[in-house]
Amino acid sequence: MSKYLYGAAVQGIQDFIFKTNELKHIVGASELVEQICTKAFEEFEKNDKKEKTGESVVRAAGNIKFIFEKEEDCARAVREFPKKVMTMAPGITISQAVVPLGDDFGKAIDNIEALLKVQRNKPSRSVTTGLIGIKRTNNTGLPVVLIKKGDYKDESTVQKECFQNVKLLCENSFGKEVFSHKEVAYDISDITDRNDWIAIIHADGNGLGKVVQAVGKQKEVFRDFSQKLDVATKKAANMAFASVAERFEDKTIIPIRPVVLSGDDMTVIIRGDLALDYANAFIAAFEETTRKHLGDVLKEQHVFADGNDCLTACAGIAYIKSSYPFYYGYQLAEELCGQAKKDTKAIHGVETNHLPPSCLMFHKVQDSFIVDYKDIVERELTAKDGLSFKAGPYYIKPQSMKNTVEDLVAASQLLNSENGDGIKSGIRNWVSLRIEDKNKADQRKHRMLQIFTDEKAVETLTCEKDKRCIAYDVLAYNTVINQQTKI
Repeated sequence: MSKYLYGAAVQGIQDFIFKTNELKHIVGASELVEQICTKAFEEFEKNDKKEKTGESVVRAAGNIKFIFEKEEDCARAVREFPKKVMTMAPGITISQAVVPLGDDFGKAIDNIEALLKVQRNKPSRSVTTGLIGIKRTNNTGLPVVLIKKGDYKDESTVQKECFQNVKLLCENSFGKEVFSHKEVAYDISDITDRNDWIAIIHADGNGLGKVVQAVGKQKEVFRDFSQKLDVATKKAANMAFASVAERFEDKTIIPIRPVVLSGDDMTVIIRGDLALDYANAFIAAFEETTRKHLGDVLKEQHVFADGNDCLTACAGIAYIKSSYPFYYGYQLAEELCGQAKKDTKAIHGVETNHLPPSCLMFHKVQDSFIVDYKDIVERELTAKDGLSFKAGPYYIKPQSMKNTVEDLVAASQLLNSENGDGIKSGIRNWVSLRIEDKNKADQRKHRMLQIFTDEKAVETLTCEKDKRCIAYDVLAYNTVINQQTKI
């Protein structure tokens, strides 16, 4: 009797989560997403007679791989699972594919991934679009399905509110044994502190596609790897949380809101001054936990040519004001993570099979314009003579000719000296001049060296290394962690 390998990939997760700027709805949306690959698929593991239909291979990070024993059970999943997901989480869609399992599991996995890639590229019809001439909500623009106390709600919002009290994702992220709903941030004001700066962090493992190709040839190895990767990511999030927890121990509500934590993906909304330290700690911990949980399989399967026994990750941090649209903040964080990945791959060459080093990038949104990061670079971060104020990505460990997170923090501390405010103002003015006119900027630098006794701060922040300067990032980071606009 033929067996069938069923594959499903969840799409539109981030769009669904960040469709609103209401944190309580984002909370509910993230909990819904957590359920899709777990509880939502459970009914297809058994047939009408309560008999097992097959065995699960992968159920995490928006991916499902399941081996069905019978064609009719597989057909039922293909027919009914997408409808269940779209009803449960309107706005999310599912790509599906099925191949005969045969005797070669690795070949079946390759075939299913190729088919899923084709399906993901096909546009899907949204079930939330609605018809012309119907009432729509002000927040999302989607059709109204419920009016409650004068508040118009679409189907997606209704479902998110049903799940907003589930705390599993927070427990997985924080690693706390005792945890109450009172500690969960349901309003953006629960996250802000001395100022209105918050951050959206998106982190993602490096080169997982190639890793899966290497470990996915054997069913048991693939299943074991996927489960242990999920554990390693959660443990890394626990360690990142512990690294910053003492800075808000006096707070009733935790100023961190996990959004996605599954597979090798991590997304959080976090208080601005905690973001860099949290992201740095998560990435460092990810290397440590993947070495502990996955080191043996990475070595046994000869995944990396350089013999590495851990995985690395990149992260993007979008610093935004609490009133800025979360959706665009996430898009920026994702773009920054992608930029970091592109840079780190180039260290060994894109085609090599070496492990890329871990790094992160960040940007502080200065205005209300919503543009792509490449437009931000051209408009804000590039001088007329080509000098770039895009000094990132910042690496977790030293790399030749690259800035590290430690370099950034050390440079920021130079602004906290006795003459810090004066140097800060002078450097800010120098950056503005340097973008427009190098000669005027040089005159300003010369004047600062005459006025301030701390020459190291001036020289460090105006240094132009490899046609890049760190000053812009230092000023942005220093503002986020030190600015006080609320009493």
